[in-house]
Amino acid sequence: MPKTLYVRVSGQADALDRFEAAWHLASGRRPPAPLALLSFADLPLLMKNLTPARWELLRELKKAGPVTIFALAKLLERDYKNVHTDVARLVELNLIGKNQDGKISVSWGAVRAELRLNA
Repeated sequence: MPKTLYVRVSGQADALDRFEAAWHLASGRRPPAPLALLSFADLPLLMKNLTPARWELLRELKKAGPVTIFALAKLLERDYKNVHTDVARLVELNLIGKNQDGKISVSWGAVRAELRLNA
C-alpha cells in the first residue's frame, strides 16, 4: 500500500484525464506505481467529509497506533458517539482501517491535497 494518500477536488473531466494517463502508462513496459487517490467533486464536499475534528482524529490516531474507538474517544476527550460517527465515515473513505480485533488505525504517512482553481 502506498504511504501517501492524495486528496483532490476535481470534476469528471479531470477523472477522465487521469484514466487516459493511466491507460497510456499501463501500455508501457513497466506497470505504474500504485497511487492512492481520494477525489471530491467540490471543496464544500471535501470540507464536509474532512472536518477539523476529523483531521485532528486522524492525526491523534496516527500517533497512538491501533486502538479501539472507545480508547480514541478517551484520548481525544470527545463523546464516544461522535467519535464513532467520524470513524465510520473515515473508514468508508478508506482514510482509516479496521483490523480483525476491531482496532482502528491510519496507515498513511502523509496526505497531500490538490485544489485546482480551474476544476
